[in-house]
Amino acid sequence: MAHWTEVCALDDIDNEDVMRFDHNNHTYAVYRLNGKVYATDGLCTHEKVHLADGLVMEHVVECPKHNGRFDIRDGRALGAPVCVHLKTYPAKVEGGQVLVQLG
Repeated sequence: MAHWTEVCALDDIDNEDVMRFDHNNHTYAVYRLNGKVYATDGLCTHEKVHLADGLVMEHVVECPKHNGRFDIRDGRALGAPVCVHLKTYPAKVEGGQVLVQLG
């Protein structure tokens, strides 16, 4: 059975923004985009920089260090310098709370 972890209230994340979520010694990035929520690993696969400090543009997050870009919907690396995809996690909103399936 899927285990969902409560991350925050939906209103804690602005539209087209990202927040950092730390849980069990792992960092995640949780995004809100046009009424939907998404979750990925929280560190860039290139230099391990927190993506929560990056810029979200439509469905893309840009790493703040070297401008590597990932599609937040499926974790795809979109070009140099990043070439390793991000792991993604199912995310949903229930009762105004953001939930992520971490395991």
